[in-house]
Amino acid sequence: MKIKLLAVNATVAALYVALAFAVKPIAFGELQFRIPEIFNHLIAFNPLFMPGVVLGVFISNINSELGPIDLVFGVGHSVITLGLAIFIFKFVSNIKVRLAIMTVLFTLTMFIIAFELTLVLKLPFFWTWLFVAGGEFVVLAIGAPIMYTLNKRLDFKNML
Repeated sequence: MKIKLLAVNATVAALYVALAFAVKPIAFGELQFRIPEIFNHLIAFNPLFMPGVVLGVFISNINSELGPIDLVFGVGHSVITLGLAIFIFKFVSNIKVRLAIMTVLFTLTMFIIAFELTLVLKLPFFWTWLFVAGGEFVVLAIGAPIMYTLNKRLDFKNML
C-alpha cells in the first residue's frame, strides 16, 4: 500500500511539473494562470494527495525566475492552504462544496504570492493580489468540474 501511495503521489508531482513547464509563460509572474493548480482539487477527494501536489509545486518552482524565494513562498502557500482545506473538510462531506471551498480558499490565500511578488518585483500589493487571485480563481473554477468528472471514472477517494 505504501508503494502505491508513493507511486500515485510521484505521478501527481510529475503531472504538475509537466503542465507547469508546458504553460510556463503564463504560469509564473504577476499574471498567473498556473494550469496544474487544478491538482489542488485532489485534496478535496483525499488528503493523501497532498505530498504529490506540494512536491509538484516545489519542483516547478526550482526553475522560477524569482529564485529560491519562490520555493519558500510557493511551497509555503500550498502547504498552508492545503492544510487549511484538510482541516475544513473534516466538517464538510459534500464533494461539490469541497471543490467550491478549495477554489475560494486558494483564491483568497493568493495574498501570500502577491506579497512575494511585491517584495521581489516591487509591484503594488493590491493589484498584484487581484491579478494572481483572479488567475487562480479562473484555473480552479474551470478545474473543479473537470476533476469532479474525472473522479467519476478514476475514484480519487479510493485511489490511494
